[in-house]
Amino acid sequence: MMMFINTLPTVLMMVAPILIAAIGGMVCERSGVVNIAIEGLMGIGACACASCHYLMEAAGCGRYSIWVALLLGCVISALFSLIHAFAAIDLKADQTISGTGINLLADGITIFASQILFKADRTKEYRIGMLTDKLGMYPTVYIAIIVVVLAWFVLYKTPFGMHLRACGEHPAAADSVGINVRGIRYTGVAVSGFLSGLAGGCIVLTQTIQYTSNTINGRGFIAIAAVAFGRWTPLGVTGAALLFGASSAMSVIATNFQSLRVLPTEIFNIFPYVITLLALIIFSGRDYAPAADGKPYEKGAS
Repeated sequence: MMMFINTLPTVLMMVAPILIAAIGGMVCERSGVVNIAIEGLMGIGACACASCHYLMEAAGCGRYSIWVALLLGCVISALFSLIHAFAAIDLKADQTISGTGINLLADGITIFASQILFKADRTKEYRIGMLTDKLGMYPTVYIAIIVVVLAWFVLYKTPFGMHLRACGEHPAAADSVGINVRGIRYTGVAVSGFLSGLAGGCIVLTQTIQYTSNTINGRGFIAIAAVAFGRWTPLGVTGAALLFGASSAMSVIATNFQSLRVLPTEIFNIFPYVITLLALIIFSGRDYAPAADGKPYEKGAS
């Protein structure tokens, strides 16, 4: 029991960014837009956050640099996500192809930005990241909880949430009663971008000391899987993120268990992806997605 309690902060540290990104993906898909660009958007946010934090820390502004950097990463990622929104909503492009393009573009842009700022393919290492509290928890854990509660409240307790869910289920009906489907979907994509940037920033400020091309390492795709596995609901997504995040943490905490030290570390590195695939296979025959998810909407169409 004591071993479990001691590893809990590490597990929740790994869960938090996956959960935050997954909630963003859920909001986006609830509006009717599939966003597989979460991986790339997390990278954009992580790179911007790490760069800003290092530069502010080097300039002697370290007192507030973490929170300023985190906000900057969110904003830049949200703005970058509007490229996907424009392609998917206005140009009615294939949303999977558009998201894939964003992921590829993000890889190139983050490396290019690092080359411009630091003359390397990664950001420079900063001295201080986020600090834990007396319980050993990072602030990112509490941020993730706030994001989940806020998402639930907005989706189910506000008129905007009702409009957003209507646009994902039956945009023609929503349009017929005066709901701005285009505006709602743009907002959903922007929220997804903002939370993806937040998730990326949480990773570089707790799990690493710089941004590299391997920092995100598939967590965005795991977050997308958590949306489907969680049946597009805040509670379900939270449970899925806990499962996938805990499996990701196994590569870190396995060394704490004597019986697991005999196994190759590669087993624990692939563990989260195996769990993700198994979960998707088991639930592949059940469709809980919003009815209009991934379908471009043309005004006046039935």
